[in-house]
Amino acid sequence: MSDSVSPCLRGQPLLLVSPASKVWDSRAHIHMGLGYLAGSLLQHGYPVEIFEECVEPTSLADQLAGRQYGVVGISSPTPLIEEAWEAALVAKKAGALTLMGGPHLTLHPGESLTKPQVDLVVRGEAEDAIIEVMRALEADSGEAYEGGRRFRAEVWGSIPGVSFRDSEGTVRHNPARPLRQDLDNLPWPAYRLFPIERYTNLQPLTDGLQKNARAYTLLTSRGCPYQCIYCSKPITGNTWRPRSPEKVVEEWAYLVRELRATEIGVTDDVWNLNVDRAKDICRLLIERGLTDVPWVTIHGMRADRSDAELFRLMKQAGCKRVGFGVESGNQAILDAIKKGQKIDDVRAAVANAKAAGLQTMGFFIFGLPGDTEATMEDTIRLALELDPDMANFMMADPLPGTEMYEIVQRKGRLLATGYHDLAIHGEHARFEMGDMTAELVERKFHEAYRRFYFRPKRIWKRATSLDTWRRLPTYAGNFVRFFLKR
Repeated sequence: MSDSVSPCLRGQPLLLVSPASKVWDSRAHIHMGLGYLAGSLLQHGYPVEIFEECVEPTSLADQLAGRQYGVVGISSPTPLIEEAWEAALVAKKAGALTLMGGPHLTLHPGESLTKPQVDLVVRGEAEDAIIEVMRALEADSGEAYEGGRRFRAEVWGSIPGVSFRDSEGTVRHNPARPLRQDLDNLPWPAYRLFPIERYTNLQPLTDGLQKNARAYTLLTSRGCPYQCIYCSKPITGNTWRPRSPEKVVEEWAYLVRELRATEIGVTDDVWNLNVDRAKDICRLLIERGLTDVPWVTIHGMRADRSDAELFRLMKQAGCKRVGFGVESGNQAILDAIKKGQKIDDVRAAVANAKAAGLQTMGFFIFGLPGDTEATMEDTIRLALELDPDMANFMMADPLPGTEMYEIVQRKGRLLATGYHDLAIHGEHARFEMGDMTAELVERKFHEAYRRFYFRPKRIWKRATSLDTWRRLPTYAGNFVRFFLKR
């Protein structure tokens, strides 16, 4: 057993960690989840730092060796959970209490509590929970046992969303924490804690607007009410909670005028669910002179929740690029995956965006349940017809917790042998089903890249772009990954 003095009472800061990926190497936008947690902690007087290993010049071990931290919090999606466990082990060896959260932990909290290096797990949204955790640590910081740290149930058993080992070593899962409905009064992300000059692009596998941009991201809403079978939403579920346009633009102005943002990424799952609200945000940006900094929609927009006026307002408000989750070029497949979208909706949205002078991007998925060579050919042909400025082709990823994962378990054969195999931008098919073989899916995936980007006008456009030469090593690597195989 250890002493019972709470680490957080020794004046040591917390360290919030996002482990580096061994699966993909493109740097993404700042970690908004950790940013929000840090914002909440700072508002309540807790010193905190953020460590995103992918942009740090030192390892986590070196960071912990150079400074003492009472608590280390680690966030992880499913593909990075093994790296997160490694990070927890490093933190534990450095003497810190370890706290884990994020999508994978929300789905499988008990799994991580079989790891002795993991002390506590927070499920779901954690901005409020982490404050309750810090206060609970003042009463009980647990006792160390060989199988993992244990905590008193009378202190910890009433905190919604927390999983822990009780005094007998039994893993206990408290009831889930209700989603916060009032997002307008949530503290902003602690943007200043991010070394923003180290983030060079807004989204993996897409072109950044500038090579050395001060690229910030911003959430105008949380969640998505649609029930696409491939989408993993363990934290927000099928909900959509918008922030008011006034509060969104207030934060936007802070990024532009105080933090000198040179590009902004709206990172909502579906920012334009309420079309009138989206238009109001654009109008406020125009009215308040916030149109000079270009912005993009990172995760795409709902094509069926848009009109020509929205895209014209987005352009006037400084938007440079919009993305659309097209997914499939076959309507029967779209219906089967519960996309709730018609192909003609996509055609109209892309046409309206182009007419407004916006760059367009399309996301397409190969190897969805029910896909055949013919339906995947439909997807390629639709991509060619829509002709967005950028097409991002992916292979279906049956993440745990999704309906697609359950379908594959019942009717198919899962090829993924570990969590790393479930990375969204992987280069191999993750499952087979019926006549849909891995060879077929991978062949159509690579064929899509070749047919879309190896057209003369595409080659010329890329060759004459300064961005191509500025980021030549990245493009060369992607060329080998996506074009030369199969």
